[in-house]
Amino acid sequence: MEARTAPVPTAILQPHPVTTNTPAKGVEVHVERDGLLLWLRFVVEGEVDRIAWPLEERQGRADDLWRHTCFEVFVATEGGYVEYNLSASSRWASYRFDGPRVGMRLAEEVATVEGLDGAFDMVALEARIELPHGARRLGFSAVIETVNGEMSYWALAHPSARPDFHHPDSFILDLP
Repeated sequence: MEARTAPVPTAILQPHPVTTNTPAKGVEVHVERDGLLLWLRFVVEGEVDRIAWPLEERQGRADDLWRHTCFEVFVATEGGYVEYNLSASSRWASYRFDGPRVGMRLAEEVATVEGLDGAFDMVALEARIELPHGARRLGFSAVIETVNGEMSYWALAHPSARPDFHHPDSFILDLP
């Protein structure tokens, strides 16, 4: 990786209030923009050996990644938003929506999952996503599954009583 000359902005995710007994003690996202690309580094700290990490697969598009440990990016646009799912398996997905959970279809924008690295108390996933035309605001989230099948939900904001990453009030960061 090349040396960075300026600090990379960092977003801190919060566990949803219904989250209990999660091995993750913190989740943060480092983000840097390069034109129409967004570089992301999701960092999970805690008892990472208690997290169910998907096995590595061939890079490519796949559905239902959010059912297991997965990192998500939501990019608001004038006409809705694009959701990206990024898995430690190297699989990814992108969907375009007209509104909250309305008009879902495959998005043209692609992602590249660049892999995992880590230590005994942290794991990081790096990825790059293509930004949609008219990108405005961002929402970051993570689904963390334990080896026992328990789930925890992390996001920048939790405006609903139940975890809902599609809620427009979750897209709270300005695009760098």
